[in-house]
Amino acid sequence: MEKVNDAEERRLKAAPGMLMLFVSLIITLLGIPAYILGGLYVSWDGPASGAVLTVSILAGIALNCIGIIMLCGLKIIHPNEALVLTLFGNYYGTLYDAGFYWVNPFCTAINPAAKGRETTEQAAPVKSSSININMNMSQIGGGSKKVSLKTMTLDNKRQKVNDAQGNPVEIGTIVIWKVKNATKAVLNVENYTEFLSIQCDAITRNAARNYPYDTNAESDEKTLRGSSQEIADIMQAELQNKVMEAGLEILDVRITHLAYAPEIASAMLQRQQAAAVIDARQKIVEGAVSMVEMALHQLSESQIVELDEERKAAMVSNLLVVLCGNKDAQPVVNSGSIY
Repeated sequence: MEKVNDAEERRLKAAPGMLMLFVSLIITLLGIPAYILGGLYVSWDGPASGAVLTVSILAGIALNCIGIIMLCGLKIIHPNEALVLTLFGNYYGTLYDAGFYWVNPFCTAINPAAKGRETTEQAAPVKSSSININMNMSQIGGGSKKVSLKTMTLDNKRQKVNDAQGNPVEIGTIVIWKVKNATKAVLNVENYTEFLSIQCDAITRNAARNYPYDTNAESDEKTLRGSSQEIADIMQAELQNKVMEAGLEILDVRITHLAYAPEIASAMLQRQQAAAVIDARQKIVEGAVSMVEMALHQLSESQIVELDEERKAAMVSNLLVVLCGNKDAQPVVNSGSIY
């Protein structure tokens, strides 16, 4: 079957279901009088009674068959559901509006994802390459041929992939999505739920490979840890572009889990601790130098004491030791002259 574009979708305006139900029941019940009249005619020994009986029986059977066939055309559409119909292998139309309708009884509802749901509910969760996609398929339609238009969640479990710097990281995402065009979802792809799972897997891996997990604080480069919202928005745009052909709409993408792989987590933690110690020492030294400079400047302006270059150097050395040391300084009282 050829792929369907938005312009080729046909929204059916089906007949009212209650009216056609009444008509179908009337036609079905009309078969009973046909049997009775044929039997009465034979009991009266009318001319050509055998032919009349045969005709009456055939008429009754025909009316019953027509009524039963018409009853097969009754369809119930719940809110946020759609029904894609085909007629003898050709696309017939799609029912979107909730209600009780009657359509051509020879039309067939199709939804390849329904068959996938039945097998998935009895087997393990859907697997896509090295990732387990755990989806609650019962929320998508419960095995019927109807296509759910409700908002749904795809939980893309943790997967291990190397970031832009080659470090193995674990990343997991969730996708909030819904079917926007039921016709394209059913006719353009084999199974739109598995199609979304595989595309989400590819987009997540691609995003992890394009960005590093983390960089130094002075860099403006996007990182998985520091720019998670921006990267999630990029992933959403890429995923929407991939699944547009399947008639799906991506409402949101969020990174739910992000961490270094266990084999390098300890080493990366030590590196982060070392970087934090260096940054802290740098701040301490910068503060100590400014404090020493301020002390010398105020002593000079206030003319409290005159210090030569050698004494200034000794004072700077002592102040830096006191301010930058890890332990509290032990003061020493000088009872003599500083010279």
